[in-house]
Amino acid sequence: MSEEYSLDYLVIGAGPAGLQAGYYLEQAGRNYLIVESGESPGTFFADFPRHRKLISINKVHTGWDDPELNLRTDWNSLLSEENAPLLTSYTPRYFPAADDLLGYLADYAETHRLRIRYGTRIVEVAKPGEFVARDEDGNTYRAARVIVATGVTQPYIPDIDGVELAEPYTEMSVDPEDYTGQRVLIIGRGNSAFETADGLIENAAVIHVAGSGSLKLAWQTHFVGHLRAVNNNFLDTYQLKSQNALLDGKILGIRADGDSYLVRVSFERVDEVVKEIRYDRVLLATGFRFDASMFAPECRPELTINDRFPDQTAAWESVNVPGLHFAGTITQVRDFKKSTSGFIHGFRYGVRALHRILERRDHEVAWPGTTLPETPEAVTDAIIERVNRSSALWQLFGFLADAVLLGPDGARYAEEVPLDHLHETAHTGEFGEVDSYLTITLEYGADHDRVNPFDVEHSRTSQQDTRGLDGRYLHPVVRHFRGGALVAEHHITENLENEWDSEQVHRAPLREFLRGRVAAPAGAR
Repeated sequence: MSEEYSLDYLVIGAGPAGLQAGYYLEQAGRNYLIVESGESPGTFFADFPRHRKLISINKVHTGWDDPELNLRTDWNSLLSEENAPLLTSYTPRYFPAADDLLGYLADYAETHRLRIRYGTRIVEVAKPGEFVARDEDGNTYRAARVIVATGVTQPYIPDIDGVELAEPYTEMSVDPEDYTGQRVLIIGRGNSAFETADGLIENAAVIHVAGSGSLKLAWQTHFVGHLRAVNNNFLDTYQLKSQNALLDGKILGIRADGDSYLVRVSFERVDEVVKEIRYDRVLLATGFRFDASMFAPECRPELTINDRFPDQTAAWESVNVPGLHFAGTITQVRDFKKSTSGFIHGFRYGVRALHRILERRDHEVAWPGTTLPETPEAVTDAIIERVNRSSALWQLFGFLADAVLLGPDGARYAEEVPLDHLHETAHTGEFGEVDSYLTITLEYGADHDRVNPFDVEHSRTSQQDTRGLDGRYLHPVVRHFRGGALVAEHHITENLENEWDSEQVHRAPLREFLRGRVAAPAGAR
């Protein structure tokens, strides 16, 4: 017999983001329900990554006893006031197995008694007024707001003539023996492509990895979705002429020719215009996309970035469907290939910020903050304490900001506000009456991705230099805004151990920057 539920919040998906959203809704005492198509949390990780090793780090031994600092090197655990459970207690592996994450997510959901309905696949979401969702068993869920945390579940298939002849990442064999002595083409330039290539090195005769544009390396760009070192053994075999190659170009077409395939490649950095190459197998590792098929036409979210993700506002709300919010890896459109919203260690903080936005808008709960003495000394102390400890600013670098809000009631310190959301709302009353405000972020320096960090010909900023503007490595940046316009900015000098506590190098220059900005007449702020 079908049932009907009336909710304030319907969360679709019990992956890491859905569980994180459920945790905060549970803590706030809201009327919510998480629905999950699988029989346990995080079912995406039951199949992916195909080679079963995560590229998110799990550093158990940090030398710190501060749980907040430990989250800087724990990229898999979810947030809670209890700081438990944590994935670091499940495995000592630096790159843990996907099965360890599955067990952890199940324990997190049970420990925090999250309200989850498993085996529930939503087949339609309509919006005649409130949201009305229906599952495949005929149950109905009425909700004022919907948070979609389904991730990217559908393979992204590029527009290539004959692409149906390729074996998709979701279906290809992961047994190296199946490729023994074969010539293999892998289409794609991300971690799934190189993960696959590394797994075939001992068995395949020839492996080519193909894609357009320059190959991006995570250790240089600082975007962890680019090629990680743990997956780049293939590059060594290419550069040392071991029958493998990286093809820089576009795949124009694939056609069957007997028991093999002929693939037309348009090269980008060599003299050939188009070359046709023979392979025994063609594998497709081009990533995933968001599945919007459950949404009725009147509430189907607009898509962006080659229709791979839902387009979103600074509050992670659909640009065309009010009340429809997003959480998890699909929120990476807000910092695409710049920060970490596409990964657990980034979006766990994004989900917390989304919860605070919804609490403020829908339940009149003020953004958490503390009142500070309106003096350069007090504000300096607060900033230094936070940049030396915060994991949120560390992980979502350049995206989340702490804010010092300056108004007629003095100075208030608000933690972990999405930067774009702050700029849009600081003068609308959402944070009270604000004359001007300071933002505090952790950022890499300008053009950091163009500098080889191992090139000794390129000098780094001295750690004793009080002018941090030229720093390339992660460092704190404090900016002053008035009327939505940037007034001034100050870069705190980078530090090898990420400890910004020197009186001469870090504190004194910051205090000097704040003089005349803090405790100034309201009209001059």
